[in-house]
Amino acid sequence: MTKTVITSDKAPAAIGTYSQAIKAGNTVYMSGQIPLDPKTMELVEGFEAQTIQVFENLKSVAEAAGGSFKDIVKLNIFLTDLSHFAKVNEIMGTYFEQPYPARAAIGVAALPKGSQVEMDAILVLE
Repeated sequence: MTKTVITSDKAPAAIGTYSQAIKAGNTVYMSGQIPLDPKTMELVEGFEAQTIQVFENLKSVAEAAGGSFKDIVKLNIFLTDLSHFAKVNEIMGTYFEQPYPARAAIGVAALPKGSQVEMDAILVLE
């Protein structure tokens, strides 16, 4: 099996020992994205803005892989405060159409750089 590294300069550069995404066959495994502005590498402020930034970062990596949100089959959402779940659903509805991907929403104690939200995804390209 060949693994291909996927990178996008429209998403934050990796801040550790990982790739933005890895393509294996027709499947793309996207690393977790936090709400870093890719130009400044600074966290954006406010939960809604953070959630939008994470979706935009994921979108950029998906596009660099030759895909789109329509190709996402699994989305994991990590939240430091599960009371924000309704807002995530509202924002997610502006990025996805049915059939929606399988999804998990997980409450966590903390995320990198003090982020309130992080997401990773799996895409299957045709």
